[in-house]
Amino acid sequence: MEIVFRRLTADDGFVLDSVAEDVFDEPIDARRLADYLAERSHIMMVAIAGQLVVGQCAAVVHRHPDKATELYIDEIGVAPEFKRRGIARRLLEDMLALGKALGCEEAWVGTESDNQPARGLYETQGATAEAFAMYVIKL
Repeated sequence: MEIVFRRLTADDGFVLDSVAEDVFDEPIDARRLADYLAERSHIMMVAIAGQLVVGQCAAVVHRHPDKATELYIDEIGVAPEFKRRGIARRLLEDMLALGKALGCEEAWVGTESDNQPARGLYETQGATAEAFAMYVIKL
């Protein structure tokens, strides 16, 4: 089956009406999705097999007043039955190319230290891991 890759726009929320399991961490909330897609700095790329979304990559263009513009890659998810087909790689490469076209000078992404598939994917792009501590503050 052919996989189609595309960037979602503010009018494309319906594309996520049919999503394979484990592409996203949680069920999609229609209001949150609409808000996400309405933000100019938010980017979502998807991989679609037939009518089913089998992969996604979400990112944010982060502009600073004193530093280079960067692309923060928030997450990449691919349905288990579609893994090892180059979908995550293609989503990442398309996202990086778009970030560059939008004026980003660098991109960054985080993953768990034991997530070897993700680490391998990022290293194919020339990335090196850095020490990092993350704190979650509930609001």
